[in-house]
Amino acid sequence: MRDKILDSIRTNRISTVEVADALGKTGVLPEIYALNGGKFIAGEVFYTCAWSESNWPLHEQIQEVPEGKIVYVDSIHCGKRAIFGDLIAKWLILYRKASGVVVNGYVRDIHRLKKEGYPIWCTGTTPLGCFNREMPITVEVSEYITNQRKIFEGAILVADDSGCTLIESQKQTSSLLERINFIELQEDIWYFCTDTLKLSTFETICKKKYLEEPSLLPKALKLALDRHDD
Repeated sequence: MRDKILDSIRTNRISTVEVADALGKTGVLPEIYALNGGKFIAGEVFYTCAWSESNWPLHEQIQEVPEGKIVYVDSIHCGKRAIFGDLIAKWLILYRKASGVVVNGYVRDIHRLKKEGYPIWCTGTTPLGCFNREMPITVEVSEYITNQRKIFEGAILVADDSGCTLIESQKQTSSLLERINFIELQEDIWYFCTDTLKLSTFETICKKKYLEEPSLLPKALKLALDRHDD
């Protein structure tokens, strides 16, 4: 089912907004924003992390990243220090062929990351980097990572200019795929109603006038809507 959901999202370029709606207005990773505009990625997550103001663990974990994965970098007790800059970004995106990188933390070397147009999402930017030193892992950090892996491993992540939406593995069901496809169709109908029919957003979204008067819709949209109703 994961592959079918991913194929639908990629083929139709379904946005993070639509995916979050399909998830019942959930799944959004808070306060993570696109570093470079105009990027769209959707793929399975490869979870990594750094802790205690050191990116040594990250360097170690990303030696072998499967091609096409979206690398999620978790920042644990790193404050507002950048987790990585241009070197790691280049390693992941060019050499390991990751689809993109999502960082629950800060990044640096922004002039290079923007120049290259890397598909990166993060919480912010700073010149101040982490230390490169081996740090022992505490019980607290180990337990946190274990819980995070349960959330991110096998998950689908979608990222665009609006932010990032996560579909956890247990939510990757046929009913979710149906909701995603329906929301995509609903968007098409709403734009037709407002752009072509010049209905107000209240008439279209709240009152759903096109359901009261199905003849308003073109045959193709009406047939597609009928299939979903069935």
